[in-house]
Amino acid sequence: MIVTFTANPSLDRTVALPGPLERGEVQRAVSVSQESGGKGVNVSRALCASGVETVAVLPGADSDPVLAGLRHDKVPFAALAIDEPLRTNVALTEPGGVTTKINEPGPVLTAEEQEALISLLLEQARGASWVILAGSLPPGFPADFYATVTHRLRSAADGGSPAGAPLIAVDSSGAPLAAAVADASAGTVSGKPDLLKPNAEELAELAAAAGYATALTAEELEADPEAAAAAAAAVVRSGVGAVLATLGSKGAVLVTADGAWLATHPPVAAVSTVGAGDSSLAGYLLAHGLGAAPADCLRQAVAHGAAAASLPGSTVPAVHQTTPDAVTITALRKD
Repeated sequence: MIVTFTANPSLDRTVALPGPLERGEVQRAVSVSQESGGKGVNVSRALCASGVETVAVLPGADSDPVLAGLRHDKVPFAALAIDEPLRTNVALTEPGGVTTKINEPGPVLTAEEQEALISLLLEQARGASWVILAGSLPPGFPADFYATVTHRLRSAADGGSPAGAPLIAVDSSGAPLAAAVADASAGTVSGKPDLLKPNAEELAELAAAAGYATALTAEELEADPEAAAAAAAAVVRSGVGAVLATLGSKGAVLVTADGAWLATHPPVAAVSTVGAGDSSLAGYLLAHGLGAAPADCLRQAVAHGAAAASLPGSTVPAVHQTTPDAVTITALRKD
């Protein structure tokens, strides 16, 4: 069982444009679609499409369109009832896959609701192999929320033994991601994740925070996989178990304590990049659950991401729609 946790889910509307976005002008859409979204929700949707047992934990009223969409798609979920509606995010896609996103902030949850949401996650996570903490946080949540949840998950497992806890992945950005990596708590229970899934921009920020000597931009990391691997290795040395860094059309790198690899896929006709990173994480988890070696988990991650980019809107691929045999794996130096 893989449990995903999305504190700030959304109804994702995708508007496909016939040409480049023209600011200040009136443009007619080619098509409009909508899906229940948020990073964790997208991961659960992708896992469910491939027959992997999953449950999405999130806030939301029973009548909220996000929950209605999950029911329609037959994605299992556990929701904490709240009074405020969930947010709507809009993605504008241009031919060639260029995507402009406009994300709403999300509802405000009280301290009591935040605690109830954590309790719901702890309940659903019993016996899970992975827990995925994903996406932005709603207004008013503390920046170290994911580190706190990681502590709680590990402390609750097998009478407080971290060895019995599920593996934990974090896919976020900004302050919540930095706080998850910077956790400096004392004792045997760490708040740092077993897996981190940044994109190039997030990796650049994390590497700088981890003390990586050479400051590089996201563009430089995408253009230089060895530099990306070295940056990810700095994050791993800080105490994170592994880093799966997606580099857009350049593929992805995976760095663990034991090695570093680059995976690339032949170019695809990009339609929409919305959810491609979430699909990459789902591909990694799918392969990991089958006992695949790290390099082959990376292979499936890139195959899933490429397949997602070739699909419209925030559509997620099933494993039969991916082409892992087309992925090239290259071992890299990580220092």
